[in-house]
Amino acid sequence: MVGAAALGAAALTGCSNSKGASAPQGGGGSAAASRMMVGTLATEDILPLWVAQQENLAADKVDFEIVPFQSATELIAGISSGAVNVAMTDPMVSAGVFASGTPLELAWVTLGETAKQGRFGIMTGPNTGITSLSELAGVPVGVGSNTILEYVMDKLMERAGIPEDQIKVEELQKLPVRFQSMMSGDVKAAALPGALLALGEASGCVCLADDTDGENISQSVMAVRSDFVSAESGASALAALQDVWDGGAALVNHDPEKYRSLLVENANLPESVARTYPISEYPMAKKPTGAMVDPVLAWMTKKGYLTAPLSYDQNTGKFSKE
Repeated sequence: MVGAAALGAAALTGCSNSKGASAPQGGGGSAAASRMMVGTLATEDILPLWVAQQENLAADKVDFEIVPFQSATELIAGISSGAVNVAMTDPMVSAGVFASGTPLELAWVTLGETAKQGRFGIMTGPNTGITSLSELAGVPVGVGSNTILEYVMDKLMERAGIPEDQIKVEELQKLPVRFQSMMSGDVKAAALPGALLALGEASGCVCLADDTDGENISQSVMAVRSDFVSAESGASALAALQDVWDGGAALVNHDPEKYRSLLVENANLPESVARTYPISEYPMAKKPTGAMVDPVLAWMTKKGYLTAPLSYDQNTGKFSKE
């Protein structure tokens, strides 16, 4: 049985040690444009910027600080209030923040340019005897509603031919609770991110399907407040940060093992997977395409998570109300 400390670490929602940052107070985009505040959870998706800090790639280019948040709710509050200018998140959260009245746009894909980058999946506990997704028809799966994991779960179930009315959800928003519920057999399966999939595999669980094969269905993105990037100083700072990202990504891609200890420390990977956890290849900074974002918006509308449909312009990275 996995201890609570390991679960909390693997959930990737604990505070990062990056520069000892803490969430600043602010409102309405008040953070100074000369210093970029980049909000994130403690997750592998932002490794190139941790590398950029370690290697001092931003010197004379842009002054930025990585601000770790302990939960997605706090991160959403940070970007909505203007406590941070930029947030590493996903298209679903970005659309939700926009729909709630905070104009923001998508700057670049941090993971998920290809299906091989990043990993989400559906896992079953060690003693269920379940070996395929088809056996989950009508069986509640632990997941949090209105999350990228629910989206991936639905897509993987659809790919396996499970009818929509046979996809059942057990609402478990907190990742450590979800993982423990699967381990204890309270739920037979759960939708989980890469670190918890790896931890589960090391604990005798079975990953029934993940999104690293076939159609590319999930991305993480860097989202930026529109009031920040609309100013010339903000636009220049964002462009410089993109260059810094590209430099960090290139270093990771060239020698990923060199930065394993940095990843383990900042993403709080548990000891049982720290040495073996696969380090992803990272994309150069490019805006998410419509093919990435449009299906998410359609799914959110169908589920009722958007009260009015949104459209996305891949040339500008901007959302708009239809």
